[in-house]
Amino acid sequence: MAKTKTAFFCQNCGTQYAKWVGQCSACKEWNTVVEEVVQKDEKTSWKPSNSTAKRASKPLLVHEISVEKELRLNTFDQEFNRVLGGGLVPGALVLLGGEPGVGKSTLLLQIALKLPYRTLYVSGEESQKQIKMRADRIHPNSETCYILTETKTQNIFKQIEATEPDIVVVDSIQTLHSDYIESAAGSISQIRECTAELIKFAKETNTPVILIGHITKDGSIAGPKILEHMVDTVLQFEGDRNYVYRILRSLKNRFGSTAELGIYEMQGSGLREVNNPSEVLVSKNDEGLSGTAIASTVEGMRPLLIEIQALVSTAVYGTPQRSTTGYNAKRLNMLLAVLEKRAGFKLGAKDVFLNITGGISVDDPAIDLAVIAAILSSNEDIPIEKGICFAAEVGLAGEIRPVQRVEQRILEAEKLGYTNIFVSKNNKIGLKNTKIKVQLTAKIEDVVRNLFG
Repeated sequence: MAKTKTAFFCQNCGTQYAKWVGQCSACKEWNTVVEEVVQKDEKTSWKPSNSTAKRASKPLLVHEISVEKELRLNTFDQEFNRVLGGGLVPGALVLLGGEPGVGKSTLLLQIALKLPYRTLYVSGEESQKQIKMRADRIHPNSETCYILTETKTQNIFKQIEATEPDIVVVDSIQTLHSDYIESAAGSISQIRECTAELIKFAKETNTPVILIGHITKDGSIAGPKILEHMVDTVLQFEGDRNYVYRILRSLKNRFGSTAELGIYEMQGSGLREVNNPSEVLVSKNDEGLSGTAIASTVEGMRPLLIEIQALVSTAVYGTPQRSTTGYNAKRLNMLLAVLEKRAGFKLGAKDVFLNITGGISVDDPAIDLAVIAAILSSNEDIPIEKGICFAAEVGLAGEIRPVQRVEQRILEAEKLGYTNIFVSKNNKIGLKNTKIKVQLTAKIEDVVRNLFG
């Protein structure tokens, strides 16, 4: 009988140790090192045949390497394609994370059902009947999607060889286990081994694989940090279960930008793509409300109009509060100091609350002017006129600084029916024949004078 081999792994970062230690020397976390049974055979789970192995394993000189554009697989989901950078790259491994119940399985099942390619949807969490009930609501007449309920990677690869899918979806990586690792499913060694087997399969057959990953209480993907380093793309699916809108972000992308954003609306028949995000991010109030301003921002290649709400009130408990949702609190403190020093507004003894509607987080400095306008509107209790939006950064001297791609922001505001936009006078604008009035400003005082007289 072979002797059982064990090793100690940090549950936070995956570092391996020969014996137990109290503190992990890599991530400095305490009491995260646990013992796991490791008994790995020399053989591997995925054995490619000569017909499936497409990649030549010989070195090439730099000038011999082809630089033709990589052909991508269209997922027929514009938001998903945008976040990926144009579609799925053959052989790529995509990891999708998100809170429980946010709609990760629904999103990938919806994509798998609508794809014209042969797709294998592997689920280790639901039965085939449960998935069938959900599929009937989304797209009941799919003829290219195969559903497999299995957790052992060896059996999954047998079904892959039998069906020869063009795309593989795994829900979720924490439920898989390999016979060559004698530890429980979801452990550090199992997640690492199962992911390594799927990577080998994806790269040798040029088949894209999409994994669903659970997240921990602090919002990071469960399992070792090395899991995010192994895959090609890491996506985050965000949203409050009490609201219908979901946001898809890219945290890592080897084949595209990480600044793109996808927005969905959860419905009974699945997730609806929101092609015009401003309908989500800007509320439709007919009557003017104080403390509300519209900013023109850019996420990736997409211009968005977002609504910023501010509330300024007298501090009741002595120490003034500064609270933000979706905005950097330190930048808010900086803007308040600029208002007090350069514009003469005494806000040091008042509570200031700031919220960006729609549940998104924005770090674009071009919304600075809209933040200041919302704060002053709430402080004076005077609503900003309808049809006015802002796109400018505010400096420490109180000057209005230019922002990038201002013409794209102006055209988006004009398309949505806005009549005035405040930008920096230092922006070079070459637009002609536009219906929107561009207000060129140099200092905060000019904006205050134009808005509140």
